[in-house]
Amino acid sequence: MSAELAQPHQAEPLTAAEAAGLFCPLAGEDVLLVAVSGGPDSVALLALLAEWAGHDRPRLLAVTVDHGLRLEAAQEARQVGRLCARLGVEHRTRRWPGNKPQTGLQEKARIARYALLAEEAKAFGARTIVTAHTSDDQAETLLMRMAAGSGLAGLAGMAPRSAVNGIELARPLLGIGKARLVATCEARRLPFVRDPSNDDPRFTRVRWRLLLPELAEAGLTAVRLGQLAGRMARADEALDRIAARALAAVPAGGEAGQRWFDFARLCQEPDEIVIRGLALALAAAQDSDTQAQAPLRLARLEDCAQALIVAAREGKAVRRTLGGFRLSLASGGVLTLAREAARRRGVHPATV
Repeated sequence: MSAELAQPHQAEPLTAAEAAGLFCPLAGEDVLLVAVSGGPDSVALLALLAEWAGHDRPRLLAVTVDHGLRLEAAQEARQVGRLCARLGVEHRTRRWPGNKPQTGLQEKARIARYALLAEEAKAFGARTIVTAHTSDDQAETLLMRMAAGSGLAGLAGMAPRSAVNGIELARPLLGIGKARLVATCEARRLPFVRDPSNDDPRFTRVRWRLLLPELAEAGLTAVRLGQLAGRMARADEALDRIAARALAAVPAGGEAGQRWFDFARLCQEPDEIVIRGLALALAAAQDSDTQAQAPLRLARLEDCAQALIVAAREGKAVRRTLGGFRLSLASGGVLTLAREAARRRGVHPATV
């Protein structure tokens, strides 16, 4: 049986009452865009949303993205269109144009998919894109990030709500297992398709997916991984707030593009707070005309911060570059952040 559809036999379909509870945070929206690939997760989401929305709730638009990677994708998009007609939901298909990358295919396809969905959302007047991410997806994400040595933010996994390309992204099924969504499709006789790439062990996510049953037998279930993600998210938010207060309490000045603050005083805090404070200071030093920077690579941020911390505590001067800025620490402990020249700001570290 495939990694995508291998499920416990005891899974129960989601009820309309359960779905209504999950969709309650979406009730204030006038329009919702629903991302529907045609797989069991998104098909179940679509049917449950259509039933919940009825005639007096948000208007729905279902969008299928054909990445142009498989011949069957166009037919699968048409199948989604037929289901939408049956459910009374408007449907559109978007295609990822151009030549496809030879490396990092899944990640680049994901970026392209969200860009296309955001375009449709803005054209349709929707402020929110609803996706069918499940607790299984969250478990896979967490395992991948653990293997990459991510920090707390990465180990928080996917958030129930986030932003992408200027549009809100809602994941109402993040606490629901795939098995229940497959059961929902089967109980309602909803046709769905299976993407063979979801079983292709060439992809990192699939390899982790294949390991999930063994990990569950050892006690590391998707539910427990989800609980871990929630606790990491809570701790991450708390530390960010503490770091923001600590940074606000130190003497500082300057303007966008070049700022200074008393780094030595910030170093009275634990190192984790100093590292986060430095990241916040760099973000504050950006001006509105500066192109948005990619998130700092955690390892680069940690290395830079540790060098500055050691120098500040020893009363030494040091210089570093990070995130498109020159960081100059004076022997007195004042750290100045100045934007690098434009020719040096073209490459920025990515998130780990």
